[in-house]
Amino acid sequence: MLSLCTIGSTAQQVAEAISAVLEVETEILAGDLTIVAGTGKYRELIGSRDEEVNYPDASYLYTRVLKTGRAFVVEDPGRDPFYGPVYLGETGEICCPIHRDNRIIGIIALVAFNEEQRKRLLQKREQLQTFLQHMAFLLASRVAEMESYSQLELTSGKLSAVLESIHEGIIAVDRDGMITHCNRAAEKLVGKPREEMLGSRIDDLWPDSPLTDVLLTGQGYRDREELYGRPPEQMHLLVTATPIMQNSRPAGVVASFRNMAEVRSLAYQLTGEQRRLEFEHIKGISNQLAEVKKQASKVAQGSSTVLIRGESGTGKELFARAIHHASPRRDRPFVIVNCGAIPETLLESELFGYEEGAFTGARRGGRAGKFELAEGGTIFLDEIGDLPLHLQVKLLHVLQRRQVERVGGNKVISVNVRVIAATHRNLEEMCARGEFREDLYYRLNVIPLEIPPLRERREDIEILMEHFLNKYCSLLDKRITGFEQDVYQAFITYHWPGNVRELENAVEYAVNMEAGPVITLDSVPARIRNSWLREEGAEATLKSQLINTEKEILAAYLQKIQDGTMTRGQLAKLLGISRITLYRKIKEYGL
Repeated sequence: MLSLCTIGSTAQQVAEAISAVLEVETEILAGDLTIVAGTGKYRELIGSRDEEVNYPDASYLYTRVLKTGRAFVVEDPGRDPFYGPVYLGETGEICCPIHRDNRIIGIIALVAFNEEQRKRLLQKREQLQTFLQHMAFLLASRVAEMESYSQLELTSGKLSAVLESIHEGIIAVDRDGMITHCNRAAEKLVGKPREEMLGSRIDDLWPDSPLTDVLLTGQGYRDREELYGRPPEQMHLLVTATPIMQNSRPAGVVASFRNMAEVRSLAYQLTGEQRRLEFEHIKGISNQLAEVKKQASKVAQGSSTVLIRGESGTGKELFARAIHHASPRRDRPFVIVNCGAIPETLLESELFGYEEGAFTGARRGGRAGKFELAEGGTIFLDEIGDLPLHLQVKLLHVLQRRQVERVGGNKVISVNVRVIAATHRNLEEMCARGEFREDLYYRLNVIPLEIPPLRERREDIEILMEHFLNKYCSLLDKRITGFEQDVYQAFITYHWPGNVRELENAVEYAVNMEAGPVITLDSVPARIRNSWLREEGAEATLKSQLINTEKEILAAYLQKIQDGTMTRGQLAKLLGISRITLYRKIKEYGL
């Protein structure tokens, strides 16, 4: 609670006005007996404390006023031993407490210093007591007013600090559509200084803004996309409008807004896959692979479109990720679209988004497409050769103009996106057959990268085998230390039509099947094992004889199992192989 000292200037004006009218001296004290205002001899004592403060246990005048809350009249101070500890020549006094919220916050007193003034006080004591009570009420009201103002100022300061600390732009508009408040974030997003915005009309800042409708209807809205201006200065915002109601009618509106690109980037960071991959994570020591990595690391620093060519499973997506994370766009979204995996009827809205009501089942408020979600980052268009012809035209326009138009919409949205496309198909032949637009092909093929198939870099196979062995031993909690030599040979001689993806799957299969500490030929997929056995050339006849002999031995022992004289576990132990290997051989030989 504020003290009378906070209104010292006002109190002094009141004291001087009273003295001028009543021709007596006036003294005003705070609750701690500090002299706040005064006339005559008391003027020189302003700021000091009355001597009574040194005698808290005595029953002097002002102490009695503070303790009892009553007004007092002293007819002859000079002869009153309980008037005060110091006598200044007073001849009479009327004093009254100043109340606020059931508390005494001070004292106001009329003091006579000669006989004429004394007679005036005593003759009109009742009227003057009433007068002092009114003056006390006015002073208390002034303190309350100052306290309310101080509280309002503090609240305003807190609110201002809150508004300035948030990242969203805030603009407040009055009932006439004039901008009355805005924060620093709003200045940054709008690109105008606060001084220029304040006092201007919202329609001048944002033409045809829905905020004017809120002022008319009192109905706000949440998270609405709004576009203002034209590219490249176009503002694409996500706006929430809240009406300010007064007597059940709109008296203004507060709009909070964010840059749509930042909203989408944040949404992608929270929901999308953020696996960072760099070029050193792409395993291999072959010259062919090293050359492609060298080219890719060079082009990563720019923003030109890249077309990655290569068979399925060669790692085109890995290269696209590595290019993105080595680029200046590394901290922005990396969005993947598989053009061959999305139904043709959905692919257009997936790529370019749609507006509300664009088609049956369209989400309220519409939806942003992948190009908008990739704002500031990279979009990876995998299997670009599967893109339908009618969408190839639209993609060409996006690449040329750097703008998208949503399905069912008529507004263009600027996008700042790097495009990396990939395909395993022969686009040149497709162009010749009219299945792929030649102009789009040249737009995409600015920087071509060719990923060599695994069969052309067999020196990388062992490294990849060890890498995937460690990966799946960790995932499956297996303790396998390596591969038998025959397994290495089988993998190196295999033709790998599925490339690195097929090799990874083969190692995962072998880790699951192997029960021992080393992966044997029996644990690898049959197609790889059979291919290796067929390619042994001169040893094929001997191997076939061994296989037949093994089959006959197993058949003889299986008869004992059927007779009940032996279990499969005992047979596996007798033959020195694992149960899994025994079961696989039985299945392989059709026994």
